[in-house]
Amino acid sequence: MTKKLTIDPSFKIENIVASANLGVELDLYVLGKKVRNIEYEPEQFPGAILKLKDPKASLLLFKNGKVICTGCKNEREVKYALERAIKLLASYAKPLPVPKKKG
Repeated sequence: MTKKLTIDPSFKIENIVASANLGVELDLYVLGKKVRNIEYEPEQFPGAILKLKDPKASLLLFKNGKVICTGCKNEREVKYALERAIKLLASYAKPLPVPKKKG
């Protein structure tokens, strides 16, 4: 007779990956030059990297306004990281072009 093995894992959330759309166009070249915490090396990666210390998070920024946020431990930290990023990026963001209607 074999005994069934039961596993009861305990876990802790260490990292959340979240995606967002800022709804604006970002000039990554300008951001890389003018914003201290942003690195942009297009020959290495097509997005810019914003590193925050509080909360400890990294945000991947793309020209189309899409953002990937990593490193946060909970939803509250994700929201705070995005709020901080929006404040840093606001003066460099451009509205996305309005699509032309067909017909």
